[in-house]
Amino acid sequence: MLIGAAPQGAHAGDVDHPDIGQEARVTARVAELEARLGDPTADGNDLSYARLLEADEAGEISEAGERVLDDVVLNADFVPREHGGRLERIDTLVRVMRQVFRRDVTLGLGYGVTSFMAGVNVWTAGSADQRDRLARLLLGGGKVSVAYHELAHGNDFVRNEFEAKSAPDGGYLLNGAKQVINNADRADAWVLFSRTSPAPGSRSHSVILAERAGLDADSYRVLPRYDAVGVRGCHLSGLHFEDTPVPADALVGETGKGVELALRAFQITRSAVPGMALGAADTSLRTVVGFALGRELYRKSVMDIPHAKATLSGAFLDLLICDSLSLAATRAVHVLPDETSVYAAATKYLVPKMLTETMHDLSIILGARFYVREGEFGIFQKHIRDLPVLSLGHAGSVACQATIIPQLARLARRAWFSDDPAPATLFRLHEDLGPIPFDRLTLASGKDGLSASLVAAVDELPSGTPEERAVHGVALKMMDELRQLQEASLSLAPQDRTALASPATFALADRYAVLLAAASAIGVWQQARGGADPFLADPAWLAAVLHRLARRLGQQPPDLPESVDARVHEEVLRRYRERRSYDLYNTPLAG
Repeated sequence: MLIGAAPQGAHAGDVDHPDIGQEARVTARVAELEARLGDPTADGNDLSYARLLEADEAGEISEAGERVLDDVVLNADFVPREHGGRLERIDTLVRVMRQVFRRDVTLGLGYGVTSFMAGVNVWTAGSADQRDRLARLLLGGGKVSVAYHELAHGNDFVRNEFEAKSAPDGGYLLNGAKQVINNADRADAWVLFSRTSPAPGSRSHSVILAERAGLDADSYRVLPRYDAVGVRGCHLSGLHFEDTPVPADALVGETGKGVELALRAFQITRSAVPGMALGAADTSLRTVVGFALGRELYRKSVMDIPHAKATLSGAFLDLLICDSLSLAATRAVHVLPDETSVYAAATKYLVPKMLTETMHDLSIILGARFYVREGEFGIFQKHIRDLPVLSLGHAGSVACQATIIPQLARLARRAWFSDDPAPATLFRLHEDLGPIPFDRLTLASGKDGLSASLVAAVDELPSGTPEERAVHGVALKMMDELRQLQEASLSLAPQDRTALASPATFALADRYAVLLAAASAIGVWQQARGGADPFLADPAWLAAVLHRLARRLGQQPPDLPESVDARVHEEVLRRYRERRSYDLYNTPLAG
């Protein structure tokens, strides 16, 4: 087993020890990483916000950051335990990576998430030998990139022209170009989405694992690096191949199954990456809370201005909403793999969208300081530039909605108001899960236990206190919204059940994602009642979250009890002063 350096007060073996539970392992791993990355506000820290901003200005990824991540063998977190790594749960990987994203989205994406996204294809459909080779590559400190994109075709993968044509020796000859690939210039291997048949349709593409060490260096080249608005330090470039030979065993999975493999891999990456980005939003909220507490306006602290206070509380609620949906989606990979496709797409669509909106709201409080690229608040402008990248990638927001739309009518007919609720473990933050069932992920489903949990909750939610009555009242409205969504989905015309649907149909996908977020938050609160975290056990945060989501849907729910706003504001201040994360986990932070 790989043992990284342990934080003070912890035993080195705690991070990987096989005899302790999953929760103990991830808690130790998060603490280890947080300790090694250090206080980002400390002047002497090579990974302080000031040093990270210097690297961003130079258009480079932080060398000090990469050294630390090398030292703690972060790549092991992308390799399943059965292959010698640490990857055992998707939700715990999100928690580990959140600590990196908290400091720098560029470091999170540029160091390793690309390797994770590429690796999922191999863990899902690769041969035993391919999985072993990739594990050795990553555990040895190497990097692997994934190349879906061709700028001429965007997310329309079935039109991609990059070719892997059959060679006389049984292998393949690679021809064509791929663009906007992270780490293309420094990867040790590339996962290439390639055309293997000239025929139209989804069976014309396959996935190739091309390892740099075995390639004819004269037959391919790395294209010039792109200048980017966000994640300026990421190495974004491209590849061009001219009859580059690769062996037959470079094929990942079966010939013609490339689209299916990509969509299955997306179910894991779409579920995971948005939740990682909460770390950057956490830092941004923390930065603006510090500003509000330390600045005066109109002879008052900015924090005392009602609009500013409400904005900061709203941003905190947005993080809780996004984390609840992320939790349900990542745990569904293990618990409900046949339902994950729609949950993953909803997460990848809604979470980046909400975080971008949250950042805009926070920027208004910072005012002119939002534009400053250095100093105490400089990290905010970096995060607000970097976060929108997450809504693009290999499956942008529209592509995620296009994944949901064809499933709406089927779910409306077969699942909503008839399925059994999702199992309670879907919403339990710390409960162990079984191995990642890569082979059980399906492309579409007629089941939806998460929405069924929303329906079931209406009869289960207590209504004794004012806060509980507020929760119950909005939950009823959410159930009514699901009923309206069902009626609208059942009446969709055939052309509105495809990616070429009308704008109104895309709006249905948006409403559905919001309802899934509401169901997730309700589930989290139900499982947190009576638990160790008094804030998560309190119905006040759930009332505020549901109220916020209802307004997002265009509803006008009754005003909340004053105690709700007070409780949420109190928690915003407590977590700031005690240096604890603004997500569901309330994690101790280095700074």
